[in-house]
Amino acid sequence: MNLRRDVFQAIADPTRRAILLLVASQSMTAGAIAANFDTARPTVSKHLHILTECELLRQEQSGREVYYHLNPGKMKDIANFLEPFRVMWDERFNRLENVMRSRTPKK
Repeated sequence: MNLRRDVFQAIADPTRRAILLLVASQSMTAGAIAANFDTARPTVSKHLHILTECELLRQEQSGREVYYHLNPGKMKDIANFLEPFRVMWDERFNRLENVMRSRTPKK
C-alpha cells in the first residue's frame, strides 16, 4: 500500500519534528540522529523515511555513510501556510495593545 503523505502529516509526529530540529543546524547520519532518541533505531529509520518521502529531508551519500539534511525549500511550504495565521494574530495583538493603552489610567 502506497500512502501519499504531505509535509503536514510528516510534522504531526513529535519525533519527526525533533529530527527536523536536529538536522536544521547540521547534516547527520541516521545513527547520530537515532542516538538522540530512546526509541529503537528502526523506528527512527521509519521517521527518516517519512521525512525523506515528504522531501523535508534530503539524503547525501558520503562514502559508506548517508547524511540527512534539511530541505529548506519544503519547509517554506509550512511557513507559507502559517503566514496568514501569523499576520492575523499580529493584527489582533496590535488591536489588543491599542485597547490596553487607551484604558491605562492617566496620572
